[in-house]
Amino acid sequence: MADGVTDLAFLLKEMRPELSTYRYAFTVSDSAPSNAFAVIREDEGLTVIAPSETGEWARISLSVHSSLSAVGLSAAMAKALADKHISCNIVAGYHHDHLFVPWPRRHDAMAALATLSETAA
Repeated sequence: MADGVTDLAFLLKEMRPELSTYRYAFTVSDSAPSNAFAVIREDEGLTVIAPSETGEWARISLSVHSSLSAVGLSAAMAKALADKHISCNIVAGYHHDHLFVPWPRRHDAMAALATLSETAA
């Protein structure tokens, strides 16, 4: 399963979200710090996602190894969170998806994802 899972029902049922204990910040920078979780190169500069004591975002990582070509996983998670009025920024890695949600709503987001997983077909 080197390329990951594409079956949406399996992905939802087995997503096993894990909440990081660190706060994260999104910043624009000329260079990436060594502790950066993700760096996105845009025309306007580098967007850096990194741990920060004053960060306003929590990171939730899915344990399931989703394929980059899986269809519907991001949409299902976004809808579950939107239904609870929780904003979400999704970053896809090769092995896992990572959701950044507002720090104060992190436990609400975990509950919404648990409900989504429990009700998956």
